[in-house]
Amino acid sequence: MKKFLVFLIVWACALPVLADAKKISLTEAVNIAVTNNIDIETAKMDVNIAKNVVKAANRLQNPNLDMYYNLGQAGRGNPQTLGVSQIVEVAKRSARKKMAKSVLKLTQENTALTVFSIKMDVREAYVNLVAAKSVLHCLEQQQKLLEELTDIAQKRVDAGAAPEIEVIQAKIALNQMITEVNSARADVKSALFDFNRALNPKNDPQTAFDSEDEKLTADFADIKIPALQADLPSFDSISENTLAKRFDIKIAQNAVEVAQKNLVVVARQRVPDLAIMGGYSYQPKNYNDSGQYLSGGYLGASLVNLPFFYNYSPEIKNAKIQVEQTQLNLASTRNRALNDLHSAYEQLVTAKMNVNYYNDKLLKDSDEMIRISKLSYEVGKTNITSLIVMEQAYRSIVVGYTDALTAYYDCWINFLRQVNVEEFELIKKDVNIEEFKPDEAV
Repeated sequence: MKKFLVFLIVWACALPVLADAKKISLTEAVNIAVTNNIDIETAKMDVNIAKNVVKAANRLQNPNLDMYYNLGQAGRGNPQTLGVSQIVEVAKRSARKKMAKSVLKLTQENTALTVFSIKMDVREAYVNLVAAKSVLHCLEQQQKLLEELTDIAQKRVDAGAAPEIEVIQAKIALNQMITEVNSARADVKSALFDFNRALNPKNDPQTAFDSEDEKLTADFADIKIPALQADLPSFDSISENTLAKRFDIKIAQNAVEVAQKNLVVVARQRVPDLAIMGGYSYQPKNYNDSGQYLSGGYLGASLVNLPFFYNYSPEIKNAKIQVEQTQLNLASTRNRALNDLHSAYEQLVTAKMNVNYYNDKLLKDSDEMIRISKLSYEVGKTNITSLIVMEQAYRSIVVGYTDALTAYYDCWINFLRQVNVEEFELIKKDVNIEEFKPDEAV
């Protein structure tokens, strides 16, 4: 009972959102995400922070204002001084700036990956929403068919051409279908909320968005998916041309560069800095034997932070270990990327094969099968049990086709994730592999 009440509350809260949902295309959805997504805005702020870190790394040390004043007899014969001292970093500032630039580059790659991932998340959520609507449409059509079947069974019973049990069977099948339709409607609502979560707009977050497409087809206009009859390129040709361009590999490579630059920064802490001092010195006439006011200047220098008692060995050892860690992580990232790409490719090939199997073997005669079965029952050539079995088989085929088509789109989007491009042009068999540049399709 509690679960039922919770369902009613969620349903009631969702109704105004669903009613006011704004219909948009997939292209519009991606544009909204790029220009208005909160996570993208946050990632871009990380880039601005990294740029400021570069400026901070290029800083000069601030000077010190020094004064030395003698009082009483201690000052006789000793000058009073007023001057400036400055710490000059030796071999540190350039290394620190280079490291900050590497961190900036790493941050930019991470931001690019965030933007790309959100774009793909929006595409996937949009497809899943349209797919949920397609399944709902199929089940609603089956509900209408069973309603017609129940009416036919009632007429046959009223005419004495069939036993009462056939009406009961038809109503059971219809009631079962009604529960499936209700579940499909809940799936549509869930997919709608997932779609809006992927969009995650910063401005006017109360506005709900819905897909303008109501049915998933094999030639979805906003996703340039390969035609079902097209040949996919070989895995080797894909891996050779796309693996090195993946964001995660670039990020791992940049992490190695940052670790190497950090090692230089840490190692140069052993280099002493130079302290330069200079200023004005004077002796009042009552503080010297000449009886005159004496003035002049002073200049001094010293080496500071000499690595005698502490030579930064622990920090240097840790920095070396970090370099080794990032290099191992780069190798691991490459291995994982190759396996992920191979897995996505095989899933895409299988999903494409399944959709073609539905088109070639299952869908052709399914519509005709259910139509003939319905007519046969109307004229009394078959019983209702056979017709319900036929309806269940037909339902399994049409819903299975939608699921297979959805899987094909999901596998295609996952494949695009692995090759790190938003669009992928198939390689023609007579085209040299070197001419294929997937990054140009971004």
